[in-house]
Amino acid sequence: MNRRGIEARRARLVLVALLVALALWIVREFLPALAWAVIIAVAIDPLYLRLRGRWNGRIARVLLPAAITLAVALVVLVPLLFAIGQALAEARQIGQGFEWARTNGIAPPAWLDGTAPFVRAWWQAHLADPHAPGFVLSRMLDVDVVMHGRLIGSNLMHRAVVFAFTLMTLFFLLRDRDAIVGQGLRASDRVFGPAGERIGRQAINSVRATIDGLVLVGIGEGAVMTIVYSLLGTPHPIMLGILTAVAATIPFGAAAMFAVAAALQIAMGSPVNAGIIVVSGLIVLAVADHLVRPAIIGGATRLPFLWVLIGILGGAAKFGILGLFVGPATMAVLVMLWRDFADGAGQGGEAPSE
Repeated sequence: MNRRGIEARRARLVLVALLVALALWIVREFLPALAWAVIIAVAIDPLYLRLRGRWNGRIARVLLPAAITLAVALVVLVPLLFAIGQALAEARQIGQGFEWARTNGIAPPAWLDGTAPFVRAWWQAHLADPHAPGFVLSRMLDVDVVMHGRLIGSNLMHRAVVFAFTLMTLFFLLRDRDAIVGQGLRASDRVFGPAGERIGRQAINSVRATIDGLVLVGIGEGAVMTIVYSLLGTPHPIMLGILTAVAATIPFGAAAMFAVAAALQIAMGSPVNAGIIVVSGLIVLAVADHLVRPAIIGGATRLPFLWVLIGILGGAAKFGILGLFVGPATMAVLVMLWRDFADGAGQGGEAPSE
């Protein structure tokens, strides 16, 4: 290649890099929606191919992607709307109870007599007497409640927009699935060579295994703990079970809901039931997070438990819920590349036989 050709290639690469950077800057607000759409498309791709094999023409091209997108929307929105309705009903009751407690104070419960004297004294000074200088509830003003409500509303609106763009992107990913996959395979082959397809398959397997390990195991934890909450008479067991299932998608996250349920039992004067909830919850958590989840995720990707845990927690810390899938996929590809490198180095470094 002559000098002019080299300079033209460099200029083209610089232009491409600038255009990619500009495009990422333009769509940066929609990157979470695009990433979620890709994750959902990867997860449901086997089902989509199975359904598409039964129809041809316009049904397979447009109507089937639209129907699947609608089904995904319903799967997300129906439980969410139910939870929001329950939360609004609870918020009304909580607001009335809070107003009454701010006016009259909260009397020390009977079980507080068995605790240390300073605990009862603290309760009396900060919760029982509404006229005491240290009364905690008097510091919570209605203005603060309104401001927090506006922040929550703004956050919900932003997430609704992201969800709408996720559904729109999902539809086009399903509709143009073959063209996108074909272009991706050709591009990966040009950039990474024969290993490109293996890298893509490893990332896809990791995403699917992570969905199975996080979502399905989380639903199982929520179902088991819903039964425990119901048997022990915990208020609103179904709502707590749903929240436990959502929290359980993050390793060890369900422990926060165990603490909430235990606190409700203590407030009802049942510390024994609170202890049962905590102990049974920790047992379920240990089995799910140390046995079931690593077996599902690590078994499909040959990823050791430590890297599964680091990928999930590190991804969640950096990217939120989206990182629960990005983290393990990144670790799975990295470990695969390391094994390829180590095996190749080992084969190339063998001593010659005498």
